[in-house]
Amino acid sequence: MENCIFCKIVNKEVPNYTVYEDDFVLAFLDIFPHSKGHTVIIPKKHFVDLSAMTEEEWQKMAVALKRVEEKLQTVLQPAGFNIGINDQPAGGQVVPHVHWHIFPRWEKDGGGSVHSIIKNPGELKVEEVWKLFGKSS
Repeated sequence: MENCIFCKIVNKEVPNYTVYEDDFVLAFLDIFPHSKGHTVIIPKKHFVDLSAMTEEEWQKMAVALKRVEEKLQTVLQPAGFNIGINDQPAGGQVVPHVHWHIFPRWEKDGGGSVHSIIKNPGELKVEEVWKLFGKSS
């Protein structure tokens, strides 16, 4: 996509700090990091949101996530990780190109778990929400 910052990074129009690359993905350090080693992983092909990706493309992203986390563990040796996806504007997605964030974590770094992102369960009880799925199991 013409004005997409991530596409410009893939096309080498904008420099980046590459951590990992293969035929399908590019992973690079976030220039506004939330933790030391905060890495963004993007598919090289432009997808606006997750629904545009095939199952095979998701699998390629999962393999890259594992490889990037292993590399971050080897190089930085953090105590843990958070992996996050902001999908669509209501989900916090700012850049309209699918991307995952990997946040290396250290003891007492002041961060929270993914549960700290939102705490608004709505008015329906869990059982009522489950019924909306047609009692699937």
